[in-house]
Order: sequence, then C-alpha cells, then structure tokens
Amino acid sequence: MSKKKIVLAYSGGLDTSIIVPWLLENYDCEVHAYCGDIGQGDDELRGLADKAHRSGAVSCRVDDLKRTWLQDYVWPCVRALAVYEGRYLLGTSMARPLLAKGQVEYAKAIGADAVAHGCTGKGNDQVRFELAYQALGPELEVIAPWRQWNIRSREDALDYADKRGIQVTASRTKIYSRDRNLWHISHEGGALESPGNAPPDDVWTLTVDPRLAPDEPLLLTLGFVAGVPTTLNGEALPAEVLLARLNDLGSQHGVGRVDICENRLVGMKSRGVYETPGGTIVLEAARTLRALTMERDTLRLCEKLMPDYSDLVYTGRWFHPTRVALDALFTQATRHVTGDVRVRLYKGTATALSATSQNSLFSEDLATFGHSAKFDHQDSYGFVKLYGLPGAVAAKVHGAPS
Repeated sequence: MSKKKIVLAYSGGLDTSIIVPWLLENYDCEVHAYCGDIGQGDDELRGLADKAHRSGAVSCRVDDLKRTWLQDYVWPCVRALAVYEGRYLLGTSMARPLLAKGQVEYAKAIGADAVAHGCTGKGNDQVRFELAYQALGPELEVIAPWRQWNIRSREDALDYADKRGIQVTASRTKIYSRDRNLWHISHEGGALESPGNAPPDDVWTLTVDPRLAPDEPLLLTLGFVAGVPTTLNGEALPAEVLLARLNDLGSQHGVGRVDICENRLVGMKSRGVYETPGGTIVLEAARTLRALTMERDTLRLCEKLMPDYSDLVYTGRWFHPTRVALDALFTQATRHVTGDVRVRLYKGTATALSATSQNSLFSEDLATFGHSAKFDHQDSYGFVKLYGLPGAVAAKVHGAPS
C-alpha cells in the first residue's frame, strides 16, 4: 500500500516547521510543503525549500502570487472599502483563501490524499483554510495538528523543535506571532496578549514611531481606475510595485498602526496589533474619490453592505456565493470611481486633501453659496413640506414627542 501524500500549507515558522516531523511520526506518509509568495519578504522566503527538506518534506513548492493576490483578492476589498469592526483592514483574512487555493491545486497536481495546516483551534485561520478546502477540494482529507497533538502552547512547540534539532526564528523572550504580506504585518502573543499592556517598542517592524517621523509632510497623488489604484504620482505601476512603494512611503511617516481588541469568529476577543501603511493610504484615497464620483443612493447602499462583505471575508467565506454576488455589486457600483487623489502623509496620518475626476458629480454652480443659475430656492418650499409630511401627520394625531 502506498504512503499517504499530505500537502502542508508551509511558512517555515514555528508551527509549520514542527508539523512536518509530527506528520511523519504520526502518519505513514510523505509530506509536501506548499507556500504562496504574497509579499512575506526575503527574510521569510529565503532558503524555505531547503528548510522544508531538512524538516523531512519530500518537496516544497513556492508560487509567486503577489499580483494575483492584489488584483483578485485585495482590490475587490478596496472596491468595497472593506474594514472589519471599523479598524482591521483584513490583511490576513484576504490572504488565506488564495493560499488554500494554491495548496489544493498542488495537492491535486501530485495526487495527494490530504491537506494540512498549522492553524490553532482558537483562531480564525482554521476556518478560512478549511472553508476553502471544502469549496475547492472537498474530496481531500483535512489534517489540523493543533486539534490533535498534545502541544498546548508556543513554549511546548519550542521544546518540540529543540528536541528534534529544528531551527526556528521564534524565541522564549521574543515570542510574537507575526503574519506578513504586501498589505500588512500582524503581531500577536507575548506582551500583547493583555490589552492592558501598551505595545512594546520591539513589536513594530515596518513603521517608524510617528513621533520620530519627518517634520515635513509628504504629498503624493494616487490614481484610480474603476475603484482600484493604478498610478502613483502619474506613473502607471504593476499592483505589487505600487503597493510596495506606498508601504515604503507610509512606513517612513509612521502611517498605518492599529491596535485592536477584535471579536474572533470562534467567540473570544483577541488583541492584535497591525501595521498597514500602504493599505491605509489606498483606503483613504479610495473613500475620498468614491464620495466625489458615486451618486448618493448607490454610495449609501455600499456603505450598508460593507460590514456584511467584511464579515464574509473575515470569517473565511471568500468562495461563498454571497461574497461573489456582493463583489459583482461593488464592481458595478465603482465603475465610475476613476480619478486622482492627493494625499498628505504626516506623523502617522494619511489625509486626502483633494480629488479630481472626469466622472465627478460635484456641481459648483449647484452647491455654491453665491448666485446659482441652476438652483431656484423657491423649489425647496414644496420639497421640505412634502418631505416632512409623514412626521407632521404623526405629530398631529399622536402629539409631539417629548
């Protein structure tokens, strides 16, 4: 009987590094590692295949998914202005579906029997990976070691790695769990577990302390076509290059730091610290351009639906029909959101200063406080009277509310 083939979603971090030998110890199997490059950076990806092989993996496939991820996963969330619970810009949430998709495709290509991930039983990512597996590879067995083994903490995981001679970057003194991609980096664990602790200075890895940012603001112009960014200061750039440059500029000015106590899908609150410099700039500009180019009822409908869309993304339902249908709505709604937005970066803030668009719905002649040839003030008399009619009738019958 041939050995079971298992494809592991592999990052080379603490959890996935020890999962390779654990799978070999607990299954008659061969382990194949899969990693999608969505902008983790050279520090994480350099030598990844060699590391996987040293841990016992038969193969390690690394796919460059940066442009696909931004165009097909991140930009749809930008069109929706998707933000979870008012603050989290969904950096990890948007990434997991594509990584799971690549993992399933690799599993099918090599005839694997199972897929595995290193997500804990407390987190959101187990749901994000497994809902993608259900949608894209329901015939594959799912193995989740954190729900099976007797390792209960990162300290236990470090002990396991030490006993097997597995080198990991995490330590007992600097034990943060981080997730990095082109959109953001997240930090959890260690001193951050208590919301009563301010983030230690060693948490931040991308952005300069806003207090130490340059005293002179930086002005930039971000250009959009149909709701997504395409140019920076007039230069057309591939998505991954554009966002990388915005990350660099935003980081220099301390833009994009967020400290959140968020509601996880599984029920508990969790404290997370995020750095999203480029994404913060993009959303600030997109929000301003939408206000200029989108008519009122469509804009308000999008605002009402955004929390639902964000929740679908946060809870791993990327491939759910509802998310797909809402994406079609936001794509249609933002088809005229094209133009340029001038943004100022200064001491931790990104502030839109002006916006221009050929699709602008702003009419200075209508909005001016001076003389307008297009607006007759007398027209408002009947409008106000009819607009207030339901309330006026109710007050006459029931009396004015106290």
